[in-house]
Amino acid sequence: MVLKKRSGRIFSKRLRFLNIVKEHMNTVNVRKVEIGKGIPKICVPVVGITRDDIIDAACKAKETADLVEWRADWYEDVLDFKKTEKMMEELRETLGDIPLLFTFRTLKEGGEKEIEKSVYVKLNEMAVKTGFADLVDAEAFTGTDEVNTIVETAHLYGVKVIASNHDFQKTPPKEEIVSRLCFMQECGADIVKIAVMPQSKKDVLTLLLATEEMVREHAKCPVVTMSMSEVGVVSRICGEAFGSALTFGAVKKASAPGQLGAEELRMVLKILHDV
Repeated sequence: MVLKKRSGRIFSKRLRFLNIVKEHMNTVNVRKVEIGKGIPKICVPVVGITRDDIIDAACKAKETADLVEWRADWYEDVLDFKKTEKMMEELRETLGDIPLLFTFRTLKEGGEKEIEKSVYVKLNEMAVKTGFADLVDAEAFTGTDEVNTIVETAHLYGVKVIASNHDFQKTPPKEEIVSRLCFMQECGADIVKIAVMPQSKKDVLTLLLATEEMVREHAKCPVVTMSMSEVGVVSRICGEAFGSALTFGAVKKASAPGQLGAEELRMVLKILHDV
């Protein structure tokens, strides 16, 4: 009992310290959601091949999500821009006032389809210009010109940008993780995100320490980090303690290894917040 109380006090002090740090960091407001303040927000990915699959998943997602990510790379007609725009319109109607994140995850970063850089840029620009997306995901290492184009277009239309990087092979050293996040921030992104694959429990600690250092010393915007697979599950629930502002939870089908169910995730996040 003494140990439990002591652990609770340590966790609470850690949260208070990070809240002080976050006062100097810009939060991101999307509709009624403020990302970067308080309990990490839950983003529920919608993955589906057909129109019916996607809408069915969106209906389930909106019951528990703070925001919804449409993984457009799963959609069978994603490269038909007219059909994709229509799909986004239906998603917007289905989700109501829940923020929508448009993501085409490329094959090299764990997605379902390969795509040429020029088409990737045009697809994201189209998504931005529809007015149906509140945020877009731009893979930070696609190319400097390509990322700059997406960021500039998004901001011109009032859409926020999550710059992202996914390493499905390894967990880079702490300094490299921090360096990548800083680079994304310098690209003009509103939120920076990195997901890495642990080969050991020590790798999970590396990711958490990199997150803490980034938030404490460098962050001007919300930071999102996660260690994938079952080994890294703890990183998806302790974001408030280390500084990660957003976590991903599944409702129907997980979009990445180690994702927890959204309802269970919300319950755990609240327990940790209330300690």
